Amino acid sequence: MARIGIVTGGAQGIGKGILQHLIAEGWRVASIDKDGVAARALAADMPTDRLLSLQADVGDEAGVADAFAAIGQWLDGDEAPGIHLLVSNAGLADPVNGPIERLSLKDWRQWQDSHVTGAFLMTRAAVPLLRARKGSIVLMASTRAIQSEPQCEAYAAAKGALLALNHALAISLGPDIRCNAILPGWIETGPWAKPSARKAAEHRDVDREQHPVGRVGEPRDIAATVAFLASEGAAFITGQQIAVDGGMTRKMIYAH
Repeated sequence: MARIGIVTGGAQGIGKGILQHLIAEGWRVASIDKDGVAARALAADMPTDRLLSLQADVGDEAGVADAFAAIGQWLDGDEAPGIHLLVSNAGLADPVNGPIERLSLKDWRQWQDSHVTGAFLMTRAAVPLLRARKGSIVLMASTRAIQSEPQCEAYAAAKGALLALNHALAISLGPDIRCNAILPGWIETGPWAKPSARKAAEHRDVDREQHPVGRVGEPRDIAATVAFLASEGAAFITGQQIAVDGGMTRKMIYAH
């Protein structure tokens, strides 16, 4: 029996890389993405009955309810109810909000709703399905939750909130459901964008060489970590935050 997962923000970037990896491993995966063009392009790129590509805003309560109704119909007839994995990956990708004194409350809330409210609404809806199969949750945080560049307060706050939500969920939902967070560093997503925005990766030597591993990350690096956290090999891991950043958060950087 195929394992079943849900990936938010699954039509582009890191989410698309996760979805491709899971499907290649035999999973059935439902993708939920706010971008309708990207969602349709994903379905066209991957014509398989193991993919359900939906358009929905995970920060909207009614949109999440509609998405789960569609997923329920897609799963109708399965021998056993439930899902094995929720990957909460959706959220505004641009981390820069400009000077804090000019940041509007509306814009602040867009960062919080897309990342934090979306994770809450998706988790709330998915818990009964996850509990049925003793599944797991992966929250996509960021290394920006623990370190910063200037003028990224809204994004950093949203990603930091996901780290707190992670350990809270792990304690509340165990032992039936595990929850862990991934903190991606610099992940190149250009080739995984929707067709109109897709572009080849272009990195300078310094971009690669500053990473202790000698390169910029790719969605496959995050996807492999998600697959591990969803596996039996990670059955004793919950409430943890794992940086997948090529070593950058361990590198001491001073001008000399």
